[in-house]
Amino acid sequence: MPDFRIQIERLTDRPTSFEFEVAPAWWRVRDEPIDGDAVVVEAPFQFRLQASRVSDDVVIDGAFSGEVGLECSRCGKRYPHALRESYRLVLQPLGGRAPDPEGEKGLAENGVCLGEDLEAGSYRGAVVGLDDFFGEVIALAMPLQPLCDEDCPGLCAHCGAAQDAGCDCEDEKIESPFSALAGLKAQLASKASEEQ
Repeated sequence: MPDFRIQIERLTDRPTSFEFEVAPAWWRVRDEPIDGDAVVVEAPFQFRLQASRVSDDVVIDGAFSGEVGLECSRCGKRYPHALRESYRLVLQPLGGRAPDPEGEKGLAENGVCLGEDLEAGSYRGAVVGLDDFFGEVIALAMPLQPLCDEDCPGLCAHCGAAQDAGCDCEDEKIESPFSALAGLKAQLASKASEEQ
């Protein structure tokens, strides 16, 4: 497992810079594919951050970048998607509070208990591991509805082929189930105008 750790006792009030590279194999172990649709990491994720101490709190500011292969939600085509996101995390010493079972697990594994909003959390010990935090930042940066292009026309409603891949159904008119009602409405309007 990669070592994404920061030693708290070495931090001062002046920010210290860190760079971490998250390899594709690390993400494959963490990723839980939905319906067998796994995210393919095209390039390693790069995390750049600055960490400092303000009294007993640890303040982490940074940004990450990377590239993943996703499937377009409109046309189903796989495409490369760039991810870029900035983040901030403020960790306070745990003190006497008892964390929930998931928080206790995070403290045992990484010395960190992340908060629900992912901008705050608690730490215990002299070293904090950012493994879980990096995983959450990446997951939150993933698009909910990936699009290969904002103007992606999607799939043809008639034949099911991608419309940008040369679907030849453009000339065919697909009869609407409401076209009979539209014709009836036109007939009634014409008859009403004749009676006047």
